[in-house]
Amino acid sequence: MLKQHPFEYRKERSTSSQAFQNFAFFEAYFSNYIEGTEFRVEEAKDIVFKGVFIENRIGDTHDIKGTYEIVSNPFEMRKLPSDDESLIQLLQARHAIIMKGRLDKRPGQFKQRSNRAGNTLFVEPSLVRGTLQKAFEPYQALEHPLARALFMMFLVSEIHPFEDGNGRIARVMMNAELVAGQLTKIIIPTVYREDYLLALRKLTRRQIPDAYIRMMDRAQAFSHSLNLNDFDALLHQLEMSNAFMESDEGRLIV
Repeated sequence: MLKQHPFEYRKERSTSSQAFQNFAFFEAYFSNYIEGTEFRVEEAKDIVFKGVFIENRIGDTHDIKGTYEIVSNPFEMRKLPSDDESLIQLLQARHAIIMKGRLDKRPGQFKQRSNRAGNTLFVEPSLVRGTLQKAFEPYQALEHPLARALFMMFLVSEIHPFEDGNGRIARVMMNAELVAGQLTKIIIPTVYREDYLLALRKLTRRQIPDAYIRMMDRAQAFSHSLNLNDFDALLHQLEMSNAFMESDEGRLIV
C-alpha cells in the first residue's frame, strides 16, 4: 500500500542551520514526551542548550540530550542504510547515543529478553537480526521518502529491538529518511499522541494501514506548516496549535 499511495512531496522550506536546530529541539522534546519523559519547555531548553542536569532525573536528562544530539546533526540525519547490515549498524549506533545515560538498558545492544506492550508481544530476541535483514528488501523497493520513512518507523516499532528507547529510535530512523530526501521532518505533538498510538495499534493488531498512513501524513502536513526560523515564534505557533495539550484537552490545529 505504501508503494502505491500518492504521497505529497513536502519539500523542506526552511533550510538554514538555525531552522534545523529549532525543529530538532521540539523533535527531541515531543519524542521524549510521548515516552513519558516529561519536562517543561524551559527545563528542556536548559538541558539541551545550557547542559543543565535536572536533580533526581539524570536518566531522563540524558534521554533528551541524546535524542537532540542525533536529530540536530544534519550529517548524521542524512545517513541511510545501503544494505541490511548497515541498517543494523545504524540502529545500534543511534540507540547507543540516545540511551547512553541508561547503562542498565544496554545502549546499542539488541534485547536479550522478550518485551511487550499490553497485549502486543514483540519479535523474539533471537529473531530480531533476521527480521531486520528480511525487511530490507521491501524497504529498498519503496521510492517516495515518506513511504520509506513510514515503513522504517513501523518496522522498528513493531520489532522493538531494544530493551528501551524503541519509540525514540523508530522516529529518528523515520526522520532520517525525510532529511535525506529533503522533505519536511515529522513531529508527533503531545496532543496527537493518542492518534499516533491508536493508529500504530490498529496496524499491529488488525493489519489495517489506512489510519496510520493518514495520521502520519497529517503529522507531516502540520510539521510543514511550522515557521522554523525563529525559536520563540515556533514555540508560539506550537502553543496556538494546541501541540502541548494532552489529547483529552484539545485537538491539533493545522
